[in-house]
Parts: sequence; C-alpha cells; structure tokens
Amino acid sequence: MLKSTTCLAAALSALIATSAAAEGELNLYSSRHYDTDERLYTDFEDATGIKINRIEGKADELIARMEAEGANSPADVMLTVDTSRLARAKDAGILQSIESDTLEERIPANLQDTDNQWFGFSQRGRIIFYNKENVTNPPATYADLAKPEYKGLICIRSSTNTYNQTLLASIITHEGAEAAKSWAEGVVANMARDPQGGDTDQLRGIVSGECDIAVSNTYYYARAIRKDVKGLSSDLDMIGWVFPNQDSYGAHMNLSGGGVAAHAPNKENAILFLEYLASDQAQEYFSAGNDEFSAVQSVELADSVKALGDFKADDVNLSDVAKNIPEAQKIFNEVGWK
Repeated sequence: MLKSTTCLAAALSALIATSAAAEGELNLYSSRHYDTDERLYTDFEDATGIKINRIEGKADELIARMEAEGANSPADVMLTVDTSRLARAKDAGILQSIESDTLEERIPANLQDTDNQWFGFSQRGRIIFYNKENVTNPPATYADLAKPEYKGLICIRSSTNTYNQTLLASIITHEGAEAAKSWAEGVVANMARDPQGGDTDQLRGIVSGECDIAVSNTYYYARAIRKDVKGLSSDLDMIGWVFPNQDSYGAHMNLSGGGVAAHAPNKENAILFLEYLASDQAQEYFSAGNDEFSAVQSVELADSVKALGDFKADDVNLSDVAKNIPEAQKIFNEVGWK
C-alpha cells in the first residue's frame, strides 16, 4: 500500500529544509503517457507547494522542441521512456549534469548517466513469453530466439521500436557487433509474421495463435494481471514466461527516467523533483500504479509485479549500452528487420 501524502511530506521535509526552492513552479516536459503518473505529480505538489506545469508529447517531438527553444526553453525536467531516448536527449545537448547526493545514493550506478545528465527511476524487463501448451522447451536465452527450432514461432516488434533497439545494443555491449548481427538475422528468420503493433499485441499474438513465442516488456503482462486488458487477461493461464540469460548476464532491463533541462529556469526545483522520484513513496507508485520494477531495489513491489517471480537482472551500465544504439539500428537495417 502506498503511503499517504502526509507521510510523503515528512519524507521530503529534509530535502525541502535544505532547499530554497520549496515554492514556485516546475516546468515538466514528459513523454510518459500513463494516467497513473497523475498521482506522482499531485503528491509532489501537495508536499512541496511547487506547481507542476506539464507539456506532454512524444519523446522525439519534445527533444526537437527543446532544441528549437534553445536557451529560451522553459523546460526544467524532461521525463521519457527507454535508455535510447535518454541518450538521444543527452546527445542533443538539452540536458545538464547535476550534483545530488540523494540520487547518487539511491539510484544504482548502472542506471544513471556517467555524467549525471539522466537517472533511471523505473525498469521493465524485456523477456520471453510463450504458449505453455505448444512450447515444451522455451528459449532460455536471447540467443536461443535465433535457433532454427523456433522458425515461424516468434512475434516481436519492429526495428524502429526503442525497446528493441536498446535490447540489441545490450547484446552488442555483451557479445560484440558480429554476434549481435547473427542473432538479429536468426530472429528475422524465425518471425511468425512481419513486426506489427505494440508489446501487448505481441502477447495477444500468443492468445490468437499467430505465434507461440513473443518478446515483450514485463509491465504489459503484469498490467493484465492487475486489471482487465482486452484480448489478454482472460487467457493469461496459457502464457508462460522466461527471464532470459539467468546463467550469464541476466535479463535485459528497459529504463524510464529523466534529467534536468540544460537551461532550466527552476533548477533547484528540478533537482528536488528528481530526488522525489527516487523516494520510497514515488518508487512504490511506479510499481503499484504502472506495474514497473522500481529503480531503488529495497522498495516493495506491487503484487502484479511480484507474480512474475525473482530473477537476475542485467546490471550492465546503461550508459555503455546507449553508445551502441546507432550500431544496433545499422544492424537492423542490414538484416532486413522491418
């Protein structure tokens, strides 16, 4: 259960006491599209007295907007989903390095930019799902997805999807570009259909019989446990899952995070907001409200997330993974991954 706003205010009081910014406003540019995030914003406003002004849109559009606004940008914080977009924002020069003992202490080092320009606040495992009736020997690793025995069985999203781009970039980081290209070629050969739709559609593909194996982020499945998702929730019992690479580097984790804008007019408020996102209360809500894994490992997970079980997560430094995203897109193009 989430703690009350009163408890949240108490948890933030130490931060506010040392900040001259416990008033005024915060201009938030966000590409997180989840209605449940409303609770994050209202709790912060109630606890601090800082008013949040929101601009919401697609990540690339917000990055382009902040670039065009330049030094005149009103943005204080940018929130977005996936390491690739955080890296893109940094490369575009729209974020700045900050100093925060709170963020350094609470956010694991591999989930933050090496220059402290962005920090991860929630995670989603990108894992393998399968039809329990038809697949008796499911893939145990990402590499297994490329094995000929799974030809014609796999549903997975397009190469333009940032989740897949970061997954392939992580494979490059661990195994090198040549191995990553061979893997991508094998997966293309094993696709049950051309890539289409979002992660929920890959899971629905198992239910409909279009495919027996799918790659999806965990929170799409966990959400269908917590509430009714059309075409999925009523048939969850037929779907099993595998956290890949448990005998090696672990399951790949996608990241949701943010950073302080390069020309933030309310920089102190911006840092305070990021520190709030690392608090126990906010971390619990990322899990309870959106079925994500928290970045702070000590925080209690929602029942829907716990239902997926314990697993070993890849602890590769995501700043290193981000450097390989351009190479990943090049490989996707070369192997004909649509």
